Amino acid sequence: MKNFSGSGFDNKAEGFNEPTLLPTDEGVRRVWQRANREWWETTPMRYDWREEIAADSTAEDYFDEIDRRFLSSASKYMPWRFIPFDPIIPFDDLADKDVLEVGVGQGTHAQLIAPYCRSYTGIDLTSRAVEATSRRLEARSVAGRILQMDAENMAFAEDSFDYIWSWGVIHHSADTRKVLEEMRRVTRLGATCTVMVYHRSWWCFYLCGILRRWFQESFRGHKSLHQIAQHATDGAIARYYTIREWRQVAGEFFDVDEVKIYGLKPEILPLPHGKLKSSIEALIPDSVARLLTNRFRMGSFLVATLRRT
Repeated sequence: MKNFSGSGFDNKAEGFNEPTLLPTDEGVRRVWQRANREWWETTPMRYDWREEIAADSTAEDYFDEIDRRFLSSASKYMPWRFIPFDPIIPFDDLADKDVLEVGVGQGTHAQLIAPYCRSYTGIDLTSRAVEATSRRLEARSVAGRILQMDAENMAFAEDSFDYIWSWGVIHHSADTRKVLEEMRRVTRLGATCTVMVYHRSWWCFYLCGILRRWFQESFRGHKSLHQIAQHATDGAIARYYTIREWRQVAGEFFDVDEVKIYGLKPEILPLPHGKLKSSIEALIPDSVARLLTNRFRMGSFLVATLRRT
């Protein structure tokens, strides 16, 4: 099953027809989560959609290349002082904290966070991600436990963690609301969470979606902006929230202390992937791109700080 055609992503969950739609019953939830698991098992998050990683997945340079691709991109929209992602991960406060990461991917954040906290636990829906992250931590002598687990039904006791980190994961789950409910259950009173979900921005989702519909997507039969966004996004399911919608759904379980918007530099250019887009992108200063994606909320990453009270 090939999930990336070269120009977009396929094999979407049947019936997921709206940007924030939740399953109507347990049967639908199970079907969607099965589709979700199969999608990510066959296409793990490796940042190699258009340029394959040559290194063997068991080799040290495999993880180095994943980190290079991911962190070089992140540094443009979120430059850090000492540690990648330190503008939003409270590294200095983790020494006495039990930390849970929901969705480990290939282990980049696991390797960053685990050395700074009292205990680190990472979970993922797929065996591929668990195996890769476990190999990474073992090879680099970083302590932590990595478990295959559905975040909608966590096998942890209540009040187990002081901090949860999740980057670009729970909007892909069959029932994002159920994940939030589980996150509240397993966190202690006063615990905080940093969560990134996709932002349904006026620029990326709406304006760029309209342009794609006019110039790229008409021959594929993708009529709605939701369908166009799904085709442009990995995963069997990808929810996109407005700030107001996310405050409402997350606010059922946590206090929403802060919301920030970030975005990839290529998002500011409504052009198809290729040499022309790359050439223009190179001419735009990173600071200008951040002004547009972050300050003017054109970006597609919604990052929220949540607190259990």
